[in-house]
Amino acid sequence: MFRCSAACCEEIQASMHQCIERYHAPLAQAQALVTSELEKFQDRLARCTVYCNDKAKDSIDAGSKELHVKRQLETCMTKCVDDHVNLIPTMTRKMKESLSSMGK
Repeated sequence: MFRCSAACCEEIQASMHQCIERYHAPLAQAQALVTSELEKFQDRLARCTVYCNDKAKDSIDAGSKELHVKRQLETCMTKCVDDHVNLIPTMTRKMKESLSSMGK
């Protein structure tokens, strides 16, 4: 990327901007792909924790004891984290495949 940008600086001024953009585009696409995947992952984890909080609130409203609700919340949150940690290898593989196909 940096060598390409440096080579662009040796070109005539009029095409330098186009040259830099051409070499920067794949990097920007790769960054956008990774950012998008990480945002989706974070959103899914956030939805899971909201679900756990809602369940805990419902239990409190139904009259459950605080200790029971606390344990229920801990169990639910732990499951959220475990489930999402297990998604990381698949997410990583998907990103690698997408990034590899960009370079072709």
